[in-house]
Amino acid sequence: MTVEKTILVVGTYDTKEDELWYLAEVIRGQGGAVLSMDVSVLGSPRRPVDVSKHEVARAGGSTIEAAIASGDENIAMQIMGAGAAAKARQLHLDGRIDGVVVLGGTMGTDLALDLCAALPVGVPKYVVSTVAFSPLMPPDRIPADVQMILWAGGLYGLNSICRAALSQAAGAILGAARAVEAPRRQRPLIGMTSFGKTVLRYMVQLKPALEARGFEVAVFHATGMGGRAFESLAGEGAFAAVLDFAPQEVSNHLFGGLSAGADRLTHAGRVGTPQLVAPGCYDLVDFVGWQGVPSALEGRPTHAHNRLLSSAVLDGPERRAVARSICDKLSEAVAPVALILPERGCNEWDRPGGDLQDAAGLAAFCAEIRAVCPDSVDLYPLDCHINDAAFCDKVLEVFDAWVASGVIKAEL
Repeated sequence: MTVEKTILVVGTYDTKEDELWYLAEVIRGQGGAVLSMDVSVLGSPRRPVDVSKHEVARAGGSTIEAAIASGDENIAMQIMGAGAAAKARQLHLDGRIDGVVVLGGTMGTDLALDLCAALPVGVPKYVVSTVAFSPLMPPDRIPADVQMILWAGGLYGLNSICRAALSQAAGAILGAARAVEAPRRQRPLIGMTSFGKTVLRYMVQLKPALEARGFEVAVFHATGMGGRAFESLAGEGAFAAVLDFAPQEVSNHLFGGLSAGADRLTHAGRVGTPQLVAPGCYDLVDFVGWQGVPSALEGRPTHAHNRLLSSAVLDGPERRAVARSICDKLSEAVAPVALILPERGCNEWDRPGGDLQDAAGLAAFCAEIRAVCPDSVDLYPLDCHINDAAFCDKVLEVFDAWVASGVIKAEL
């Protein structure tokens, strides 16, 4: 028999009670169970809920009275957001929920981002929002594996249009909870970053080589959200080691591109995970292709990957700034770090004769890395390009030495 799955249904039950109970009824009608959480501040629901607003506020280290006394709806909802995140995380740890669906406008969506970010990757998360897919949501706040649906026509009261969205969400979250194959660690997991097989090719050689050594390998597309997912898992200590060879999201954050957050390149080192790092695509800043070149990046070489994504090339001083940022972040690591530096180029377009080659800029970056690399980081300059076989050979040499010495655990 199918084990009944329990979905946490979250929203402001003082203003959206009809919609939330409709959502719960559809979930129950499909054989699921519901746990209700009220994140209201001023009003109270007509029917009892499983997790009251008072419990939520206490979980956030405050009270409903304090939220009301603040006189500021933004402060009040941040109190409830912190509490809802803490409470949802505990409910998941206690095995009481299998997925979550949050309903809201801008207030509820703001809270939903905090709540969903508190749950591990692999736990089904659904947000029904009046601002789904809106640029109001900065990429560095969007949880790595959240799903969204636009709550069309649902700002106030039930109607046939919003029932269509709510019923889809009910089916989606319950179906996901039933079908999800949660990550199970049967082999030590290696986290690797890349920027696609055309630009960076090392994963083609390294993934099978590492799997032959008994490791599982997950490759993350470092275009903002991919880096967010990578850092989220690194912060949970999910990886036996990371091969972070595409940290251009550091460059993106510095120069206004597709950021994965200010803390990119920090979580693995913070929790004591060994890191092999290389500066793949460090010289590129990625931007939304259909919006045109940002004013700060005008007048420099660019490359359009497709209609969604384009990249601009950094100049020498900017590359030196990236080098300093990378080394600053790596200096904080509490586990071994190897920085592998291919001195003939760090993306396929930066080869001699390549469309985006800048020999002087590459030399400036390499010189800055040599000058500021902290003593705690093992620096390996290589006379090769990052897409050459020699790069992969060096990676495996360091990796194997770390396995032999016990720095990387070869067993769970």
